[in-house]
Amino acid sequence: MSGPPIAVLVIGGGGREHALAWSLATSARTARVYVAPGNAGIAALPNVECVPLDLSATELADRAEALGVGLTVIGPEAPLVAGVADVFRTRGLAVFGPSAGAARIEGSKVWSKAFMARHGIPSAAYETFTDIDLALAHAQERGACVVKASGLAAGKGAFVCHSAEEAQAAVIALMRDRAHGDAGREVVIEDRLIGEEVSILAFCDGKTAVLMPPVQDHKQLLDGDRGPNTGGMGAFTPVAAVTDAVLDTIASDVVGRAIDGLAAEGTPFIGVLFAGLMVTPDGVRTLEFNCRFGDPETQVVLPLLETDLLDILLACVDGRLDETPIRWRADASAAVVAASAGYPTSRRTGDVISGLDGVDPTTLIFHAGTSRRPDGRLQTSGGRVLASVGVERTLEAALETAYAAIDTIRFRGKQTRRDIGSRSRSLRYADAGVDIDAAAAALARATAAIAATHDSRVLSGTTGFGGLFDLEQNIAGLAHPVLVASTDGIGTKTRIAAALGRWHSIGVDLVHHSINDILVQGAYPLFLLDYVAASALEPDVIAAIVEGIAGACASHAIALLGGETAEMPGVYVDGELDLVATIVGVVDRAAIIDGSRVEAGDAVLALPSSGLHTNGFSLARAALRGLDLGATHGLDQALGDALLTPHRCYLPEVQSLRAAHVDIRALAHITGGGLVDNPPRVVPEALAVQIDPTRVVTPPIFSLIQRCGNIATSEMRRTFNLGLGMLVVVPGAQVNAALAALPDGIEVGRIIARAADAVVFDEVAW
Repeated sequence: MSGPPIAVLVIGGGGREHALAWSLATSARTARVYVAPGNAGIAALPNVECVPLDLSATELADRAEALGVGLTVIGPEAPLVAGVADVFRTRGLAVFGPSAGAARIEGSKVWSKAFMARHGIPSAAYETFTDIDLALAHAQERGACVVKASGLAAGKGAFVCHSAEEAQAAVIALMRDRAHGDAGREVVIEDRLIGEEVSILAFCDGKTAVLMPPVQDHKQLLDGDRGPNTGGMGAFTPVAAVTDAVLDTIASDVVGRAIDGLAAEGTPFIGVLFAGLMVTPDGVRTLEFNCRFGDPETQVVLPLLETDLLDILLACVDGRLDETPIRWRADASAAVVAASAGYPTSRRTGDVISGLDGVDPTTLIFHAGTSRRPDGRLQTSGGRVLASVGVERTLEAALETAYAAIDTIRFRGKQTRRDIGSRSRSLRYADAGVDIDAAAAALARATAAIAATHDSRVLSGTTGFGGLFDLEQNIAGLAHPVLVASTDGIGTKTRIAAALGRWHSIGVDLVHHSINDILVQGAYPLFLLDYVAASALEPDVIAAIVEGIAGACASHAIALLGGETAEMPGVYVDGELDLVATIVGVVDRAAIIDGSRVEAGDAVLALPSSGLHTNGFSLARAALRGLDLGATHGLDQALGDALLTPHRCYLPEVQSLRAAHVDIRALAHITGGGLVDNPPRVVPEALAVQIDPTRVVTPPIFSLIQRCGNIATSEMRRTFNLGLGMLVVVPGAQVNAALAALPDGIEVGRIIARAADAVVFDEVAW
């Protein structure tokens, strides 16, 4: 279409308006694009200028006249429902957007459902309510259903309920708690439909409608369509469920009847009519109508438009859409949204956005909630922050492009779904939240560290289905070799590592804890296998942990023989991680330490711990909740450093005792159960361990935990090691020889008979 260039005003500031401004700015007929208020991404577009939006409808029209605007495009639904388009038209200003009367099709779900019934538009059976008690009773009766706020709720006012309890909770949220303000004064409760949800957008000039490519939107926040409803976390086209026959039905029975019905009722629709539909086994059913471009549907369809967008919009305004051919690229398009922390129930703003300079320049990035800091850095300023859009020959390729970009962009608390488009493409393991490549990448990074633990004893290590270890070198000289094995983990100490972003030391913890567990039976460690499980594997984290494990193994001549990573979304909470190991050692049967030779009068020596080691962290975290991990709080180091101090390994001390020919009668590793439950495990039933508390110097970290949590001393003794990491029982006559071999060992008690007059607390006397 020919004609002089004109200025265009776009009202709105989200991702939809970014896509509109981007498309309009490329038109040969566009002199200038103004966007009110716009966002940081829009402001960076060539030939585009952002202007303030804090204006009434009349002032917006005044601004449009002052700027010499030839067409105004209204993006959001609120100004359309408020009648901004009517004000423009009464002033003789060209505007793309329906009148307030036509916009009722979105502004009131109750009116819209009645409109559909009047004009034979297929929809779900429904009831409307203004009385909360009646609504609750109906929700109880219906059970699985959909509860909708009648008014505008920014795309978040629909609750898909699977039970009567969920339905009643939705009614209460809308009508009593006013989760979406006055939008919930009146609610619609309708039958829940089963099928494929699809969005159809159509250009309309009041009498003619031209459909855009069908789009499927992902409304729920979390993968697998779980979590709260959002404005949309991603969308894509083509949609496998929408065949040509289905599209014909939509054009005639849904969009066609809606356009004809609105015209017949005196409110012709000029703008974009958005039909939210469900393709069910029984045919197409209309979920809702919207009176504007969708978001993120607009970001998906406009990159496929070959016809000049400005020409189409002007044709709609002038009532000659039927004269305007519209062409689309025969490609696939996919958008993936990155949302801010807390969205949609709340939204955190002000987080710095980075990584945009690393995005492939052919990938489209449409901003929504972004702004500039005074120093020029980009930051989050809304719920949905931005969307990456891939346009490729196939949907798989488009999604790969979109995800490659969104994964490059970083900001604190970023929320992104990983399964956009999964229902219209071949399902992959990654779509279920499991990234095999992440585990492989972590293993590749740690390969050198793992290899350093191998020697001639390792015949097959981590790359096989199982590890092979040659025992011959380690059983030479043993009359009756016995293998000793143990499996254990390090518990919630991982939560401290996650909070500080420091993972290497917990790998050391795992090895040292495992060594100590078999050391108490006299075994020398041979090899270890590790297991890391999480909701999502991060290669950097896994590599740091495995490198820590490998380093500790190498320092004690233990082979890291094998390992396993498990990514289990839905089993583990996001951000949590579990770390476990199995260790195997060997001991000559005659040298097994089992406590059977312990006698009353034997001495109890203690080897100091390096801190909490790996037990009691759930209680410690509860007691210390709210404290700054970077501050000292009276300690000689930062609290986080004290909590992450690695578990001490007592292998060198035990070897020193053996070299000094000390008779080790029992060893007690003080782990879960603390100083109450562990010592009794290594002495005969007729005996008890007596500890002199005056000889125990409790490290400051334990005092801080006890003070902050107001924890009883008995509970502290049952939970923590209180500075005693390993107890060693030796004959009384060998105390001096033992202490000479243990530079930091101390005598803390003795073995006593469990007589009736002995003061014994859970078999440990104090």
